[in-house]
Amino acid sequence: MALLEHEVFAAIHLDNRHGVLDYEELFRGTVDGASVHPREIVKSALRHNAAALILAHNHPSGLPEPSQADQRITQRIQEAVRYIDVRVLDHLIVGGDEIVSFAERGLL
Repeated sequence: MALLEHEVFAAIHLDNRHGVLDYEELFRGTVDGASVHPREIVKSALRHNAAALILAHNHPSGLPEPSQADQRITQRIQEAVRYIDVRVLDHLIVGGDEIVSFAERGLL
């Protein structure tokens, strides 16, 4: 993700013991954003029979700081998957050679 010139939003699907089931790139955007739809993330989680998710996307600018939009979409996704008993364990932002974890920052 760090080397891409466009934004990609992905989900890592986890089982009930947090083992990795699948990595899926769900949305592809431009140099400064991607349209992310919680409905598609719910469908993906159900398709993979996931118990939990780790969300990830890149910032092609190289700066991994979460934006307000990043925080809002994370909250919307958390709300959407809560209804199907799936937890969001983290949201990682990759920028250059750095990764910012929402969990580590207390943003989840």
